[in-house]
Amino acid sequence: MTTPQAQPSAASFYGLGIAPQLLDVLAKMKFHTPTPIQQKAIPLALEGQDVIGIAQTGTGKTLAFGIPMIQRLAQKKGRGLILVPTRELAIQVHQHLFKIDPRMRFAVLIGGASMHKQIQEISRHPRILIATPGRLIDHMEQRRVSLHDVEILVLDEADRMLDMGFAPQIQTILRRIPRDRQTLLFSATMPQEIMILASSHMKLPVHIEIAKSGTVAEKITQELFIVKKEAKRELLRKLLAQHHGSILLFSRTKIGARKITRFIRDAGHSTAEIHSDRSLVQRREALEGFRSGKYRVLVATDIASRGIDVSGIELVINYDLPDESGNYVHRIGRTGRAGGKGHAITFATPEQGKDVRDIEKLMRTVLPISEHPEMPLESFVEPVPIKAASFGGRKFHGRRSFGRLSRSFRKR
Repeated sequence: MTTPQAQPSAASFYGLGIAPQLLDVLAKMKFHTPTPIQQKAIPLALEGQDVIGIAQTGTGKTLAFGIPMIQRLAQKKGRGLILVPTRELAIQVHQHLFKIDPRMRFAVLIGGASMHKQIQEISRHPRILIATPGRLIDHMEQRRVSLHDVEILVLDEADRMLDMGFAPQIQTILRRIPRDRQTLLFSATMPQEIMILASSHMKLPVHIEIAKSGTVAEKITQELFIVKKEAKRELLRKLLAQHHGSILLFSRTKIGARKITRFIRDAGHSTAEIHSDRSLVQRREALEGFRSGKYRVLVATDIASRGIDVSGIELVINYDLPDESGNYVHRIGRTGRAGGKGHAITFATPEQGKDVRDIEKLMRTVLPISEHPEMPLESFVEPVPIKAASFGGRKFHGRRSFGRLSRSFRKR
């Protein structure tokens, strides 16, 4: 029996065209207020329109495409295909959609997982395929998967897939899918490559931009430390002692991630690592341990910058700057999710002024430069004495300003 429905409101899932059964599920999951991307995308997607949704990481894009896909597939034949850049994100999407409709048959096709299990899932004729491009093509080449009946295609984190070099695989997949389909494209940024992809493979898409491409959630505060390379570990030690919640730390390389993990563990903090040298089982254990609180610090490369859906992350630390400025947005989007507060701290060496400027240009903001009050001044770069400077929202009298440093650093 369907529970009584509440009256529609301006900030409610009622009135978006969602079926009563799914509204009941959302209520049981304690989802009462749609995020802006959900409020705008769901009605359009339910109408069958092609949609390009641009919104910050952590704003509920999975439900924005998941609810319409599940509802529309219940009313028609065919299947849905969701392409994602990483296996972690594929697992995360499956977990969300399975909660919405446990009766729906899914197949998760990702590298590093049991091929036998995936073949079994395919044999059950799943209505929704969730896949990374490379593994999907593996199954297509072995004639295990046909895409002739795909009615709804979702490209999730499309900019990340292009950044990771999946453009040729995506083109191959698109050529195997009927042109008469619905396409939903979701991303946090809107580079030129996505505009070309959209114009070539979408039918008059409706463009939804909740925030300017490259912006971050309002409640995420940010700090930048211009620190000498040899002082980064000691600064990290101080920050780990200062912050007491869960911390997600990003390293540029997997070798660096291993070294940082050992350093954090030796400093007395519970930690785990996620990168491409870890097996899928190891990566799942690390992520679940981080989510449950077993590990306080998770050290990751950019493979996890969009595949981690953990509520309550207090702090994101960019121990290394990302290779691509767009990845900065996705990294720090792991904190401050769903409208919550969050904080992000970034380390940059004196030679990385251009990389910081690229990030600032993308976000249309200037990163505030700090120094840590418990670190020797020589760890940083030629600060200028003033009466007071801020750190983490507090004033430390007698510290030093980075005004002159800021100007010289950003000219490098």
